[in-house]
Amino acid sequence: QVQLVESGGGLVQAGDSLRLSCVASGRSFSSFGMAWFRQPPGEEREFVAALSWSANTISRDYADSVKGRFTISRDNAKNTVYLQMNSLRPEDTALYYCAARLFRATSRRSADYDYWGQGTQVTVSS
Repeated sequence: QVQLVESGGGLVQAGDSLRLSCVASGRSFSSFGMAWFRQPPGEEREFVAALSWSANTISRDYADSVKGRFTISRDNAKNTVYLQMNSLRPEDTALYYCAARLFRATSRRSADYDYWGQGTQVTVSS
């Protein structure tokens, strides 16, 4: 089994920054494709960012709504994936989930991910 634990959420003002962390345990972290999703209040879960890599290449994918403001990264030595969120907006308010899949390729489909964390709340006030 794989456990994912998110942290770093909170209440911030528009324009502020936050960095979310997701620590994975239970299996070799380097074999996973990783992603962040979010679920705004009263809405469905949506894709935010994904990261995959091979021996020499790292690929990142972002939802249009966060492109240029959010950055996904990982530290294999720490079994951790990060989501750096800058220039936050009220519409970024959501429960943010970390997800892992047993394939390294990126995907925007939540159904492609095998493991999920419990989520961390991000609230952005105007």
